[in-house]
Amino acid sequence: MSNRLAEVLKRLGGYFTASLLGTAVDTLVLWICSHFLFSGSYFGRNILSPTLSFECAVLVNFCSSFFVVWKDRLPNHGTRSFWKHYAAYNASCTGGFLLKIALLQLVVLLTRLDVVWCNLIALCFSGLYNFTMNDKVIFKRKKLKNPDARIHSEGTAATDPETER
Repeated sequence: MSNRLAEVLKRLGGYFTASLLGTAVDTLVLWICSHFLFSGSYFGRNILSPTLSFECAVLVNFCSSFFVVWKDRLPNHGTRSFWKHYAAYNASCTGGFLLKIALLQLVVLLTRLDVVWCNLIALCFSGLYNFTMNDKVIFKRKKLKNPDARIHSEGTAATDPETER
């Protein structure tokens, strides 16, 4: 297996694990909102509740991504970097959210399952979209100015094996 594929699979595993927490938050907030706070209307149950649960999950998922999953791709973890990446992350997640809402509505119409189950199905597809956006856009790998030196996640420089011979 190539190093790049191994790295992607490892990062996907970390992303998936961190996303489970966001999914739990999303599902819990959705359940509370749709069954107790906004159960009386279609809009409240199927639009407003998923919107609120989404924003709660975005914050949890971003913190997991910023501090754990993609931390080695960030040059610094300061306040400015946090908010800059959070703004981009939230904008990217909005695209994933729109995809989630569209899929949720489609599954509700096709299956008549409870909105919580439809949300879980929609989250599977929007999660793949979000991982791709994180990997390729939000936390993309920076191009090195010196291609002969690679920086490892431990912060040590390694020279190109071809130049060491």
